[in-house]
Amino acid sequence: MLKQNPNYKRTKYACYYSYLSMSSVFCLPPLLFMTFQEMYGISYTLLGTLVLVNFCTQLTVDLIFSFFPKIFNIAKTVKIMPLLTSAGLFIYSIVPNLFPEYAYSGLVVGTVVFSVAAGLCEVLLSPVIAAIPSEHPDKDMSLLHSLYAWGVVSVVVISTIFLNIFKTENWMYLTLFFAVLPLIASYLFATSPIPPMNVSGNAASKGDKSRNKTLLLCVMCIFLGSAAENTMSNWVSSYMENALQIPKTVGDIFGMALFAVFLGLGRSLYAKYGKNITNALLFGMVGSVVCYLTAGLSGNVIFSFVACVLTGCCTSMLWPGTLILMEEKIPNPGVVAYALMAAGGDFGASVAPQLMGIVVDTVSANSGAISLSETLSLSPEQLGMKVGMLLAALFPLLGTILLLYIKKQKNNNA
Repeated sequence: MLKQNPNYKRTKYACYYSYLSMSSVFCLPPLLFMTFQEMYGISYTLLGTLVLVNFCTQLTVDLIFSFFPKIFNIAKTVKIMPLLTSAGLFIYSIVPNLFPEYAYSGLVVGTVVFSVAAGLCEVLLSPVIAAIPSEHPDKDMSLLHSLYAWGVVSVVVISTIFLNIFKTENWMYLTLFFAVLPLIASYLFATSPIPPMNVSGNAASKGDKSRNKTLLLCVMCIFLGSAAENTMSNWVSSYMENALQIPKTVGDIFGMALFAVFLGLGRSLYAKYGKNITNALLFGMVGSVVCYLTAGLSGNVIFSFVACVLTGCCTSMLWPGTLILMEEKIPNPGVVAYALMAAGGDFGASVAPQLMGIVVDTVSANSGAISLSETLSLSPEQLGMKVGMLLAALFPLLGTILLLYIKKQKNNNA
């Protein structure tokens, strides 16, 4: 009897749903930043540190997979991943409620646990999708990452409605709701076949300098693109509420949600119509520079608001697009290459939002900045956030320079 090829349709759905449900661990905490500050007196720097802990934990997972990929049972690890997400969100919600004096410690521990799951998600779901036979693997990859953005939209809308009806002091019940959703992904993976993947350490052969150089350039590119995306995604809610003086409900629904809509729209459009990923990445980097400069420099609330949400469109392909670029240039890259790319992305996502928090606190407390803010009719906090936006523009600016170099190298090799 001939052995039938596995049907990976359910596996693909499991990956898509996992990415959708995983969005809560990235966008729910920023929505609660102001609540944590008001209820537990947590500073902006410590709030930024939560983001740093999130992505540094993911970075650690990425590096472990980069150096020791063969010690993991990939199929079992994929199936355990959603359970860790649920456990982390459960700790995140319960500890501050039961032990308010240890609220920040509970938030940190919960963040570490669900960040391990998020790191596994970044390392494993992309190569799982890439390993599933498909006529359009690049579009499948873009669709996978677009679902994260649509997940963010759902989380923002649900959270905003919940917090307005039940008030911010009941935020922990909202978190418990999102803790239940990954359990569905756990069931889907438990009943789905996992395709075989290359787990060797030879993502780029040691003897092939060109492949090693290409992988390094792609890691640098995803670092800068991730920094551009995650600075805005983590701070857009607080920026609109404090710097632009927009009510929280409006800032969340029409700010963070619209940012995510444009993020998802850009990825979905590329999944359907996209081609020439290098030009798409270059457009995204240049557009991000313009958006950050407009948000930081414009005194017009509407212009700044539009710049914030359009950053979602500009940054939409900077993470998945760099993965596509890597796949084009390095055939059969393997789990190690994806782990290194995830490490670059997570490092950018950890450094940039933390830098933003430090800038806001530093500028707000600086005597010279306080005087300047009075001259500009701004509060020190508003000035600090605007300065943070201007500094964030450096990441996509460097990304633009890097992509021009990559494009020049491609033309020289043509």
